[in-house]
Amino acid sequence: MAGYSYNMVPRSVPKVETRFRRIVTRIPVPESIPILETLRRYEPVAMTGQPPVVWDRAEGFQVYDRWGNMWLDWSSGVVVANCGHGREEMRRAIIKQVEHGLLHNYCFPSEIRSKLVEKLVQLAPKGLDKVFLLTTGAETIENAIKLTRTYGRKINKRKIGIVTFTNAFHGRTLGAQMAGGISSLKEWIGEYPPGFYQVPFPDGFRCEDTSFELFLRTLKDQGIDGSSICGVIMETYIGGGASFAPKRYVQQLSEWCKENDVALVFDEVQAGFGRTGKFFGFEHYGVTPDIICCGKGITSSLPLSAVIGRQEFLDQYGPGEMTSTHTGNPVCVAASLASIDIIEREGLVENAKRVGERLHEELLRIKQRHAIVGAIHGMGLVAGLHIVKEGSKEPDKERAFGIVERSMEKGLLFFSPVGFGGGTIKICPPLNITEEAIMDGIKAMEEAMGEST
Repeated sequence: MAGYSYNMVPRSVPKVETRFRRIVTRIPVPESIPILETLRRYEPVAMTGQPPVVWDRAEGFQVYDRWGNMWLDWSSGVVVANCGHGREEMRRAIIKQVEHGLLHNYCFPSEIRSKLVEKLVQLAPKGLDKVFLLTTGAETIENAIKLTRTYGRKINKRKIGIVTFTNAFHGRTLGAQMAGGISSLKEWIGEYPPGFYQVPFPDGFRCEDTSFELFLRTLKDQGIDGSSICGVIMETYIGGGASFAPKRYVQQLSEWCKENDVALVFDEVQAGFGRTGKFFGFEHYGVTPDIICCGKGITSSLPLSAVIGRQEFLDQYGPGEMTSTHTGNPVCVAASLASIDIIEREGLVENAKRVGERLHEELLRIKQRHAIVGAIHGMGLVAGLHIVKEGSKEPDKERAFGIVERSMEKGLLFFSPVGFGGGTIKICPPLNITEEAIMDGIKAMEEAMGEST
């Protein structure tokens, strides 16, 4: 959070009492300061980057502290709680598994794991018939890099190139950050191994050229072509900005990958499990990838991720040659099965589409009224407000943080601004949110925007 930090001195703010938001104390809560100070004393500085709200519990699309405050959650705890926080059905499923007595079983077989991998294959496009369960989204990207390079080397020993996109975020482990497109996150790496290439992401705002010719031209300028590329890894939407590529661009990319024996990998860690108004976000593009990387909303709670892909990629390694200590942890698997059941049974994909349309209507109205909003990106229940300095495309990080801080004081909770220049406010509430709650949040956000000059 270089250049900006949240005010840690409790200050009096107007009381808030709506159906979805309640603020009855000073903010930050004075009684929470010792907790925040303990965390700062014993955790790295990197853990101090979020608004100073000490969560006590979370239910549905609201977050509560111990002192009577209630926030409307537009973070989903960083795009995780897709079916809603703390759902009773999920808690029961987790407790049932805990009381059953199996908490860990490594790669030894379990019935509950068999149910989840079968379910994920049923949900995925035809032909993606193998699932490798892992723990984090970054781990799935590392695995995708390994699988695509292994496959490429069978065709040609030099076919190891990975193409990714500018401004993309794929995780914080070494391979995931080499594949990522945010330069400031990669400085620590030093010397790069060969085979990682970047092309501009055609979002129409930061990159106005949205033609597939730009992809081809960028590779040519780097002296490479499809013969040396084994995989293209693409976030379904750029996580930091909620930015989608044009449908035709992605279809041309898919065709190019097929023509050049290149694996197409979609990073669905943020986009999957209903977030965009489709079960998998890449469905908006009308293409089928070779590998899908999933995480976050796969459980709406506990740590679990999955690589879903074609057998020819997933079955390249023999018994015991591709493992993970906590693969398919039975408690996490129970949470995933319960979350998927809720998403399907309650029609939360359809709710994300319907309520998301109202959200984006309101955001476009806000953009017309506020010159600091340079662009509104997203689909379904994910949106990015690109906050800029008036009359330019230059990101205004300080203004964005100010809006998040003022919103927190009004009972509307975001995670800290992300994306290009740290100037994008991300909106991603749980998928069971209602139109009424969306409108209440819009009201609070607009008030915060007016006060954060």
